[in-house]
Amino acid sequence: MADEYVRVSSQALAKFVASVFKSLSVPTADAETAAEVLVRADLRGIDSHGVARLGRYVNGLRKGLMNPNPRLQIVRETPSTALVDGDAGLGQVVGKWAMQVCLDKAQAVGSAAVVVRNSNHFGIAGYYAMMALPRNMIGVALTSSRPLAVPTFGRDAIIGTNPIALAAPALEEPDFVLDMATTTVAIGKVEAYARKGKSLPLGWAVDRNGNPTTDPEAVLNGGALLPLGGTAENSGYKGYGLSAMVDVLCGVLSGAQYARLVDSPSPSGQPRPSNLGHYFAALRIDAFQPAEEFKRYMDQFLRDLKQSAKAEGQERIYTAGEIEMEKEREYSQHGVPLHVKVVQSLSQIGKEQGIDLAAVLSATQ
Repeated sequence: MADEYVRVSSQALAKFVASVFKSLSVPTADAETAAEVLVRADLRGIDSHGVARLGRYVNGLRKGLMNPNPRLQIVRETPSTALVDGDAGLGQVVGKWAMQVCLDKAQAVGSAAVVVRNSNHFGIAGYYAMMALPRNMIGVALTSSRPLAVPTFGRDAIIGTNPIALAAPALEEPDFVLDMATTTVAIGKVEAYARKGKSLPLGWAVDRNGNPTTDPEAVLNGGALLPLGGTAENSGYKGYGLSAMVDVLCGVLSGAQYARLVDSPSPSGQPRPSNLGHYFAALRIDAFQPAEEFKRYMDQFLRDLKQSAKAEGQERIYTAGEIEMEKEREYSQHGVPLHVKVVQSLSQIGKEQGIDLAAVLSATQ
């Protein structure tokens, strides 16, 4: 229902979120980076990874599981590769820094890959892949995540949603930006359905016994997501394989935690930093062909997709990232729609940190 949402200026929202981070001893520049990534998710309509997740980072900082002022460093490198240690910093801060390292290396030698260990949840993977676009590069971003999904034929949540993102520039058409989980959906979407009291589509998730369920609460209380594709009969093993692939590149290769180990307690049972892993890659287009020629060819490719025959009753075919681009354009102009429960959550967080959400929003209108 429309009355369950309020429109909020993205600038005001980013200012509030940055203020919360700063109140938790995060340096100003890092606070603004973390806020930028979270609000960008909401601007693009990916509310499962937007400011609704702020409490996760606040709790991590309060409990000492996330480092507000990390010392980021390259542990090992070659001209085209690097291993970065995130020092348990905010994933948005670590991710942006590491992707910048990757882009700089690709600029110098044509292509590069950077893996990260000892990081935290970094928001939408697409943000980092899109960092390549202004530099006429193709960007890739992958991340491990806490175990929320079952392997094919399993019932224990042992693998992550493990997102994959790839961004490639076009000339006149919207840039191609694929940003997807390797599960049927992200857990944030299940949380969003629970907030709204809505039933899930069948095939998204299972209950604690591994049986398909449409009840979001059954998923959030002992259940799990299904891999992309769903059950084995619907080729869910492909999503399972993709999730495992991400853990190989992000967790095993970097020396970070993987799958069931992410967010696992210490041997004494106490919470400990996530030690999450990321993988970034960048390809300088002009190392393969002139960038303008590539982008013109991309335009042709994207138009071929969109102008192909539509299924009966359908009016439009979209390319990856096109819907999000249109939402970002609209929300930038008219405000980001936030569910009232998210606003209430933000207000409570602000109150606890001595920041008046309503005052920040009204002052930035």
